[in-house]
Amino acid sequence: MSDKVVIAIGDRLGKGQKIAKGIEAAGGKAILIEGMAADMKLGDVMHENNADIGLSFCGSGGAGALMAANKYGYKVKHHLRSIDAGVTALKEGAQVLGFGFLDSEELGKRIVEEYLKIHKKG
Repeated sequence: MSDKVVIAIGDRLGKGQKIAKGIEAAGGKAILIEGMAADMKLGDVMHENNADIGLSFCGSGGAGALMAANKYGYKVKHHLRSIDAGVTALKEGAQVLGFGFLDSEELGKRIVEEYLKIHKKG
């Protein structure tokens, strides 16, 4: 069993490389779902990889996150527009975070750091 935080990333436009880089820099393991509409596969990839967190990105910030929550029962917070909103959602117990487009290393890094603080993992 790994002590690393495992985070799946699904981006509607097939992006997420910067977020993945931030996750890895903070000591986490990023699973970047490839291709267009990757956000819609987020719940399946989280489930298959026993991911700690799922990050969904699309214009509205809701579609992939809600699909993951509906299919697998993950606690979701969607329509997030900032890194701080994502950190707050983690503190509230969300497992799937739905953002508008926000491909930044800082987001990946802060999510890992906050998860470790909350769960004292690693």
